[in-house]
Amino acid sequence: MIKKTLCFSNPTYLSLRDAQLVIKLPEVEKTGSLTVAFKKANEVTRPIEDIGVVVLDHKQITITQGALEALLENNSAVITCDSNYMPMGLLLPLVGNTTQSERFHEMFLPLQRY
Repeated sequence: MIKKTLCFSNPTYLSLRDAQLVIKLPEVEKTGSLTVAFKKANEVTRPIEDIGVVVLDHKQITITQGALEALLENNSAVITCDSNYMPMGLLLPLVGNTTQSERFHEMFLPLQRY
């Protein structure tokens, strides 16, 4: 299956529910005059396994750690952009890189609490 690229260029809340990326708009969430049913209808979900790249192109995007973890577990790349809309950072999964995984394992093993 071809993986999808999602680009977020507006304020957005990104979270995880039932292996789905949940996309909410804060303008809809904060508006008190809208009904709960309308707010629920404006919530969009996308299967995590269908996502290949996520581009975060706005300073007011909130993404949960659970969503980031699920994206990386499914070999997705997360790209963040600066205020000039240029790529600034790239988050990639470390599972495929055995050398890097061994280094991280050695580095974080003493930090684990038993």
